[in-house]
Amino acid sequence: MLLGYLGLFLAAFGAATLLPMQSEAVLVGLMLNGQHWLWLLLVVATVGNVLGSLVNWWLGRGIERFKDRRWFPVKPAHLARAREHYQRYGHWSLLLSWLPIIGDPLTLVAGVMREPLGRFLLIVTLAKGARYGVLALATLGWMS
Repeated sequence: MLLGYLGLFLAAFGAATLLPMQSEAVLVGLMLNGQHWLWLLLVVATVGNVLGSLVNWWLGRGIERFKDRRWFPVKPAHLARAREHYQRYGHWSLLLSWLPIIGDPLTLVAGVMREPLGRFLLIVTLAKGARYGVLALATLGWMS
């Protein structure tokens, strides 16, 4: 049973970084298994996903010092556009951090923009926790 929670944590953590991973399937699978506490599954998934986003934020805090290097993967124009979007929509754009494709880079840009850690953690935790909660409710509805 402990391995299920650990696997979910690792999947959620990895999915929040720039790695192409899926945590939702693991959560639903463990729910369907019926041997785990739902509240703990939701906490483990949320904590893992938020910690993965924290890695992105931390990387964003230091990424600009490498922007002049030849191997730097982001073009200056893309970085400038990301900064512009974040300045326009502000920290509330982190409510979209749960979305596929844009959510992970958004948490990286929050680090680049020096988003305060406390506010970052609060908004990202709300967004990601809500996503897992909605997924759990949908799964429970489908199961009944």
